[in-house]
Amino acid sequence: MIKRLINSQAKSITSAAIIIGALSLVSRLLGIFRDRVLASQFGAGDILDAYYAAFRLPDLVYNLLILGAISAGVIPVFAALLDKKFGGLPAQAGQKEAWYLINSILNIAFIAVVVVCGVLFIIAPYLMPLITPGFSDEKMVVVVKLSRIMFLSPIFLGISAILSSILQSYKRFFIYSLAPVFYNVGIIIGALYLVEYFGIYGLAWGVVLGSLMHLLVQLPATFFTGYRYKLVFGFKDKNVRRVGKLMIPRTLTLTINQINFLITTIFASTLMVGSLAIYNLANNLQSFPLGIFGVSFAVAALPILSGLAASRKMDDFVSTISTTFRQILFFTVPISILLYVLRAQIVRVILGSGQFSWIDTRLTTAVLAIFALSLFAQGALPLIIRGFYALHNTKTPFFIGLIDLVINLGSLFFFAWVFSFDNWFSFFVVAILKVPDLWHATDLRILSMPLAISVSATINLFILMLALRQKIGRLDGRKILKASWRIIFAALGAGLFTYATLQLINIFVITETFLGIFFQGLMAGVVGLLGYGFLGYLLNMEEMSIFISSMQRKLFRNVQVIEDTSQEGTGF
Repeated sequence: MIKRLINSQAKSITSAAIIIGALSLVSRLLGIFRDRVLASQFGAGDILDAYYAAFRLPDLVYNLLILGAISAGVIPVFAALLDKKFGGLPAQAGQKEAWYLINSILNIAFIAVVVVCGVLFIIAPYLMPLITPGFSDEKMVVVVKLSRIMFLSPIFLGISAILSSILQSYKRFFIYSLAPVFYNVGIIIGALYLVEYFGIYGLAWGVVLGSLMHLLVQLPATFFTGYRYKLVFGFKDKNVRRVGKLMIPRTLTLTINQINFLITTIFASTLMVGSLAIYNLANNLQSFPLGIFGVSFAVAALPILSGLAASRKMDDFVSTISTTFRQILFFTVPISILLYVLRAQIVRVILGSGQFSWIDTRLTTAVLAIFALSLFAQGALPLIIRGFYALHNTKTPFFIGLIDLVINLGSLFFFAWVFSFDNWFSFFVVAILKVPDLWHATDLRILSMPLAISVSATINLFILMLALRQKIGRLDGRKILKASWRIIFAALGAGLFTYATLQLINIFVITETFLGIFFQGLMAGVVGLLGYGFLGYLLNMEEMSIFISSMQRKLFRNVQVIEDTSQEGTGF
């Protein structure tokens, strides 16, 4: 039974997304519990500012050296080798080249990460002041020590990411999706227990523990695929070079994203104490639905899109992109509406305890509401970008990423300048967000960060979609537009149901208590989701039918788990 579960394959994108999304839900719930523990113990102050700032350099290493190679190069090339699409290779030769590629990438990446982390470990005291110029000397010492411990994390996560690429290519998403659960468990152990022994630095050791657990949980499933480790490098291998060629533009694109993150960190460090913590906590909350729906569908789609592109089945490629895009909108648009309406209840229930003050709660609520405006764009971006990667095109996302960088930074400094004064725009924003008490109580420039992200993400999505349409000829634009109007209409109706339920429950329930606010938010959210389902049924949404049929097959017919690795399809 355990072996069958480990080796289970997803037959379609939707079924794979259900597996990934379900385990992502577990992981995100643990992440919410993690953030509640952190907010309760430390509040939005110096300690959490230092903790989140310390992630920047380790994250930079992982994103630039590992993530670019995996998403843009390893999976498309490895999946194509397994599908025997390059030059009509026989099955045995294709697998042999595939395993040689994996071992070469693993060894090259391991050495690169260890060397880079070692260098950054030494020069961290000189780099961190550039990233957090607004921090005091005492705070800077803590940030440097936390970062140095966390440099172990990219080493474990780097190896784990290579293993993940194998499991994704074999469409064995269960164990792959289980790894982030163990990662969050490690961080929670650090926050609850290791802090008692190591002080604030126990948080960093928790990150290291989570990274190690992320790796170990994937080892058995990886060996079941037939993988065996070999000490090879293959610098002259054509497939290794192909991965290198694909990952360079992707790495440059991720560099742009990291520049965005670094500038945001620098900017937040110059604001009031706790600004960086509030921004990260709100971002983690909005990442909850993004991970479950946006990223899950994109990850599930990449191996299938790679296979379709390699076999030049472009009609199926377009159909897969279109259907998956509409599925993402089907989930993210109503969630964004509910997230906006229920933002106060969500923040108060999850973070509003212990050292997390009322002002912290109100600011986090405002930041979360702005993030919700662009949830649909942030959710769809991973899919569209992976559409380019499946076509072995990593240059286009890079050049569009440069445009996104300019838009994001321009928006950030423009909104920061606007919020520096009392004007109609600032008044309008606080009125829409229903936080007029923050008008003169705090520094509203913190709102410029999520606003800039929302503006740049939305524009970036539409530019990428236009570029992909030009690349492949069409995107089923009319079908996407028709579905979008139905989804938006149903989502707005769900928002009205949710808001009305909030007001009704507020009459009968005392919402100043934890149980009261939890009950109010839960019931309003359930009514909103039921309302969305009802309106979706009336509008005869195709996306709802696809989801329901996939759930029925997954739960009742048990046809999604297959043992024959040769059976593949788009699932649409």
